Amino acid sequence: MITKEEIQVLLKDIENERVERTISTTNTDKFAMAVCAFANDLPNKNLPGYLFIGASEDGSLSGLKVTDELLRNLAGIRSDGNVLPTPALMVEKVSFPEGDLAVVEVQPSKNTPVKYKGVTYVRIGARKSVANEEEERILREKSEVKSPTFDTTPCLHSTIDDLDLDLFKTDYLPKFVKPSALKNDKRGVRQQLASLQLFDLSKDCPSVAGVLLIGKDPKQLLFGSYIQYVQFAGENRASKVLNERQFSGNLLTMLKELDYFIKYTIQKQRPVFVTVLREEMRINYPYEAIRELAMNLVMHRNYQTNSPAKFYEYSDRIEMDNPGNLYGKARPDNFPKETDYRNPVIAVAMKTLGYVNQFGRGIETVQEELVANKNGLALFNFDDITTFKVVVMSADPKTKSGAESGAESGAESGAENINERETEILALIKKDQNISRRVLAQKLNIGTTTVYRHIKSLKEKGIIERVGGDRGGYW
Repeated sequence: MITKEEIQVLLKDIENERVERTISTTNTDKFAMAVCAFANDLPNKNLPGYLFIGASEDGSLSGLKVTDELLRNLAGIRSDGNVLPTPALMVEKVSFPEGDLAVVEVQPSKNTPVKYKGVTYVRIGARKSVANEEEERILREKSEVKSPTFDTTPCLHSTIDDLDLDLFKTDYLPKFVKPSALKNDKRGVRQQLASLQLFDLSKDCPSVAGVLLIGKDPKQLLFGSYIQYVQFAGENRASKVLNERQFSGNLLTMLKELDYFIKYTIQKQRPVFVTVLREEMRINYPYEAIRELAMNLVMHRNYQTNSPAKFYEYSDRIEMDNPGNLYGKARPDNFPKETDYRNPVIAVAMKTLGYVNQFGRGIETVQEELVANKNGLALFNFDDITTFKVVVMSADPKTKSGAESGAESGAESGAENINERETEILALIKKDQNISRRVLAQKLNIGTTTVYRHIKSLKEKGIIERVGGDRGGYW
């Protein structure tokens, strides 16, 4: 239970979302609503909440004398059947010189949403409120007492005719069942589908996962089940749209298209001048990193919404915006070390089909790839409780910094302002970086003084440099 010192600190912290104060001793509804809100722990702090009876809103004590009857009434909140599922709470009398406090300590519930008389209450900052639909969904998702996930539920407005059974038999089933077992499998197609959680036998209809993975047209049944890609010419949405594409259809088809698109359209590489003797390839976005983030769009998104996943490419960055924030045990303070799956059937399918490799390592791999390619770390934004956002900066933005642009243009212009003889010298150096000035003179049938003059000119233009002497040195 909380100590006196901790109580004094919380009393003074007027805006603390874990504290509610009241001077009333009879407002049972208010007490129960506060208990319900603390048990729901919408921000997922995993810390107890406190109801202080005998304290004013400014934190001062009212001079209350706590009675045994008041303590019994408060303890009765957990067992009177109005707050369900039953929360874990403790009640205690704490005495101060200015008066007593009745302290109710409420532990975060593992079985959310907790309701009082059928209504879900949550804390929004320092105040309690009735939960809206989106907040109730978040509470259901973070519950550790698992009800069926959305992808396992029956898609009641669909039938088996909405599934591409040929695709299931040729492309899906063989990846999940060994050939020997498949050869001896005499079950009907409904039973085969149900064994992989793609069909609900009791409702005689596909599951949501079945529609998404092998449906003929998932978007007709689950309206937001697509990815909207847009490429903008500038750094914001007000700039010109250069390219636009919608990725839809069942996941077996869509994932292949998305993978191909990232590899051959998103990832771009070009030679960058280093010296006249060397170029290096600059890649804007590493394929593996962007692919992993895109697969996460599909695997972790909330399919209950009509909003699509968004994949926006700007001139200097990529932004991905996914319906549904962190799920279950995953929270901003433990991301990406803690992993939980909003769509476990889809997650297993994507792993089996080879689109994700090892659960729990994806984000770490992304960050390693991005740092190695000089993109910098991906930036994750959890501020909006309804979406999950990630930003990846380009390693080769179309708009370069002045220093970078000047350095490249200076070197390239230096390479352009050379005469015919200097071009011949450079051609010989490219063939043999160890060639000496004397050999250059012999091959070009000119005097060594002339060679030295052209070499000096090339050095002054920053095009070549000699490391070491004529013997043992190189260009």
